[in-house]
Amino acid sequence: MSLIKSISGIRGTIGGKPGDNLTPVDIVKFTAAYGTIIADGKSKVKIVIGRDGRISGPMVQSLVVNTLVALGIDVVDLGASTTPTVEVAVTMEKADGGIILTASHNPKEWNALKLLNNEGEFISAEIGAKVLELAAKEEFSFASVDKLGTVTTDETYLQKHIDAILSYPLVDINAIKKRKYKVVVDAINSTGAVFVPALLNALGVDNVIVLNAEVTGKFAHNPEPLPEHLAELCSEVVKQKADLGIAVDPDVDRLCFVNEDGTLFGEEYTLVAVADYILGKKPGNTVSNMSSTRSLKEVTLKHGGQYFPSAVGEVNVVKKMKDVNAVIGGEGNGGIIVPDFHYGRDALIGIGLFLSHLAATGKSISALRGTYPDYIISKNKIELEKGIDVKAIFEKIKKKYEKNPINTEDGLKIEFDSDWVHLRTSNTEPIIRIYAESDFETKANNIAMQIMRDIKEFSV
Repeated sequence: MSLIKSISGIRGTIGGKPGDNLTPVDIVKFTAAYGTIIADGKSKVKIVIGRDGRISGPMVQSLVVNTLVALGIDVVDLGASTTPTVEVAVTMEKADGGIILTASHNPKEWNALKLLNNEGEFISAEIGAKVLELAAKEEFSFASVDKLGTVTTDETYLQKHIDAILSYPLVDINAIKKRKYKVVVDAINSTGAVFVPALLNALGVDNVIVLNAEVTGKFAHNPEPLPEHLAELCSEVVKQKADLGIAVDPDVDRLCFVNEDGTLFGEEYTLVAVADYILGKKPGNTVSNMSSTRSLKEVTLKHGGQYFPSAVGEVNVVKKMKDVNAVIGGEGNGGIIVPDFHYGRDALIGIGLFLSHLAATGKSISALRGTYPDYIISKNKIELEKGIDVKAIFEKIKKKYEKNPINTEDGLKIEFDSDWVHLRTSNTEPIIRIYAESDFETKANNIAMQIMRDIKEFSV
């Protein structure tokens, strides 16, 4: 069905023909390329491996682990884990890199190799390009029998990750315990079913109901935590008279909440709420990608900090956060990055901080949501005809709206007073994505529709 090669890894659907899908041949080839580049002639190399709960995980894991062993690399195998846990483990192990086997929010037939550096962060564009080039050439040299790598299985990182969260200064365990929250979790049949309840219990939340709790990888619904996929969670929160609901994606790096009345807190506002809490304790700068809500900017200014937009993509958010010394950042899809914890989206630290904030306010979760601006983002796309000159179209649109503030760091973002629209091409599909935000849904839709008319007009 599909094989997508990018600088941060490789993802695709399981089965089919090599080069067209994510087959064992492709898995071995890209693992070998990554391992070779990370090793770079070193005598001793260690790489951490972990996977989410999807069906193909054990098969992919076996291929990856044994390919690294064949290169002479020692492997620390976390087994079923989460993306942020692997990232944390890389630094704790002082490893040379890490591979997370997850297709994130993609359906069950997908899997992927997400590649990390020795800081537990996604590899740079430069290293990623080298991995793709070496994989294409297939110029690997494997170790002799006396120099094969070793495999160490380590199942302690669930607790190590939780312990690190409990030790984080802004996670207020006592305040959370006192509220005696009742929480419903949608674990989407992946590793969140193990990690999220364990964390909640450690935070003093004893009354936890888990939906889709069996780690089978047979996702009960589309695993992306979007409103249209969370009806079961919303209704169960009301049915159980719970204080809130929590949804994560299969690899537990995205996080969203459901209010006690069954309405959605809004994935865009996960970062806003956590940032509000952190900035109240530790003023500073913030970063989100430029397709995220302007609410983060408003909260940042309220606390006396500066807000900076970044290009879309976690690696770009992290780079910008480092450039401006941000104290909190992330993405509007429910991705929280706490830099003095680790530079990666982490739903688990996000849960600890969000509940600390909620407990400190003494409010219900819906009342907390009511303290933030209510903006709506309209998400649209236009399919591109073959050979169309997108750069020329963007230049014409830029000219038309030249009197408005414009950012060209990632496609084209145009501001209209308190509204905005962001146009960018996709890295994986022949489309232009058009995101627009306003205080009313109709206004956001109208802005997006006008830009889509502009694109069609300038395509002729």
